[in-house]
Amino acid sequence: MKLIIVSGRSGSGKSTALHVLEDLGYYCIDNLPIGLLFPLTQEAANHGDPERLNKIAVSIDARNLSDEIANFEQMYDKLISAGPKVEILYLDASDQSLLQRFHATRRKHPLSNDRRSLREAIAHEKSLLEPLAKLADLHVDTTGLSMYELRDMVKQRIVGRREQEMALLFQSFGYKHGVPVDSDYVFDVRCLPNPYWDTSLRQFTGLDEPVIAFLEQEPLTSQMIDDVTKLLETWLPAFAKSNRSYMTISIGCTGGQHRSVYLSEQLGRHFSRHYRNVQIRHTELPHIKPTES
Repeated sequence: MKLIIVSGRSGSGKSTALHVLEDLGYYCIDNLPIGLLFPLTQEAANHGDPERLNKIAVSIDARNLSDEIANFEQMYDKLISAGPKVEILYLDASDQSLLQRFHATRRKHPLSNDRRSLREAIAHEKSLLEPLAKLADLHVDTTGLSMYELRDMVKQRIVGRREQEMALLFQSFGYKHGVPVDSDYVFDVRCLPNPYWDTSLRQFTGLDEPVIAFLEQEPLTSQMIDDVTKLLETWLPAFAKSNRSYMTISIGCTGGQHRSVYLSEQLGRHFSRHYRNVQIRHTELPHIKPTES
């Protein structure tokens, strides 16, 4: 049996992720009380329909009792020892993004009330869900992701991954916009020559031939790629042996348009020759759909 626990702050996209899993054949339950997790898996294993209940996805959020959330690690250990394959997907977004989503939909935050503002509720929810966040197999920052991009990411990274196989995501970002919170490795490439200062290259990105040619003529670029590649080739197998299912490698430059985009593409293509599930995402190029190498 496989159990996927979907959690994260309200407005981060949990319902979208759960709907994707339901479309892909998972038996889905929204807002399951934590105390019912273990009985659910036992009932499914002993008395359920094996064709229907061999894949279960449940959403757990801040509407649970705070004591049960605080003691989630004990429940998690109990689940693991009972045998089912358990994965935790934790979704989150920046505070500002969550604020905008609630204002746009005019929904009420489950933790807001007459004494707690929306902003305070969003901050409190992050603290409350920390026991689940720290155990998550995969963190996804949905800031800037459309509903369709999130659906694709869930399909490719979770459902498209074979058992015992590590899924890799190489994503470019701009430091002026902040480091993605879902990063496992972060590499700063701002030391490389910046195509932005060549006014003839500003209109292009690291996907375009003029910028590619500019960067490839610089010896530091190939040296950076070689060093990062060697480090990842050395340590990714060690993470895989420790049952790590997902790794997100973030490559950052100043604006996230040129250097980080080029290096993410090069690294993603290289590692796609060794790993079956490799994605490339450019967080500052929203018009570019995440690709699967």
